[in-house]
Amino acid sequence: MTHWYEGPLAAFDTETTGVDVEQDRIVSAALVVQDTAGGRPRVTRWLVNPGIPVPSAATEVHGLTDDHLRRNGRWPAPVMEELGRALAEQCAAGRPLVVMNAPFDLTILDRELRRHRASSLGRYLENASLCVLDPRVLDKHLDRYRKGRRTLTDLCAHYGVELDGAHDAAADATASLDVVRAVARRFASRLERLSPAELHTLQAVWHAAQARGLQAWFTRNGTPETVDPAWPLRPELRTAA
Repeated sequence: MTHWYEGPLAAFDTETTGVDVEQDRIVSAALVVQDTAGGRPRVTRWLVNPGIPVPSAATEVHGLTDDHLRRNGRWPAPVMEELGRALAEQCAAGRPLVVMNAPFDLTILDRELRRHRASSLGRYLENASLCVLDPRVLDKHLDRYRKGRRTLTDLCAHYGVELDGAHDAAADATASLDVVRAVARRFASRLERLSPAELHTLQAVWHAAQARGLQAWFTRNGTPETVDPAWPLRPELRTAA
């Protein structure tokens, strides 16, 4: 019997102008589809002219400059439409969607769809069942007492996954997919009886518990930061009338 983590998976990643999902913009994105573990991935890339300046701090991370994006990027509206449809197609095909730190990438895509398409990610997925596998949530739950950071680079090093070109959307998506397979193999005795759909539901619970723990740590240390427990998508902010 082939376990789900050896079968079809898709992975999604974005690079952005910053880390504020409500205000920042997508400058590049990638979707990686792999039918079997070790199989040749099919990669689709998007490059976006966000219409706002790209801060130097963001450029230092992903290497995408204002000039490069103006010359080579596409306008956001058609790209966001394609991204929404691409994710919906994967979900409709029944492929679990690997997204490292899903509340960031899925939420910023949702906000971009609202900004440029007067729509939402939920509308694109209304006829498909969203099933997300988040390597950060999985690793933190399954190996909760391990010390150290859990960035994608850290997870790749820990699980022996090659990350060639960190902070390139396609490279990060491919590495995230490989990390999920590696995590599942290492903890097969705890995961092989669970379907991806069941894991999707469990990860929402696990992430909420992880968020509460981090919030308590911030409170004890006097850090004025709020941790959102929502997963895999943060709810839309409601503004006062």
